Amino acid sequence: MNDNGTPLTTAEVEAVARAAHAGQTDKAGRPYAEHLAAVAAGVRARGGDEAQIAAAWLHDAVEDGALSEEWLGRAALSDRTKAVVLALTRRAGEEQAAYAARILATPGARLVKEADLAHNADPARIARLADPATRARLTEKYARMRALLGVTDGPP
Repeated sequence: MNDNGTPLTTAEVEAVARAAHAGQTDKAGRPYAEHLAAVAAGVRARGGDEAQIAAAWLHDAVEDGALSEEWLGRAALSDRTKAVVLALTRRAGEEQAAYAARILATPGARLVKEADLAHNADPARIARLADPATRARLTEKYARMRALLGVTDGPP
C-alpha cells in the first residue's frame, strides 16, 4: 500500500519503476525508462487496462534485478498486475517456447508482451545498435517470439 493504505496508482507505479531502473540504459545506451514508457504507452494504445499498464512499467523489474520477487509479492498492486509481471519475467536458461507458453496462459500478459516486442523490434530502435550481428540476432529473436505468441502484425 502507499502511505494512505490504498493500492498504488499508475503514476506511483511509474515512479517506482523509474527509480528502480535509474541509471540503467538499454543496448543502444538510452535511459531504460524510455523503454518502459514506450511499453506502457503501447499497452494503453492497444486498449490495455490499468493493471496491464502497471505491469508494463514493471515488466522487466524482477528479471533485471531492479526489484525483487519478494517486493512484488508485498507491493500494493492487483493480483493481475503481479501475475503479468511474473509471467513476463524470463527465468535463467528458460527456452523461448516455455516462456511464450507462460505468457499465453496468463490473462493480460500477451498484450503487454506485444507492446514490449513492438518497441524492442522498432526498426529505428534496432538501427541505433552499432553491431550488425546484434541487430540481426535481436531481429530474429523478436520475430520468433512474435510467432510463438501468435502476434501477426509487425512492429509499429
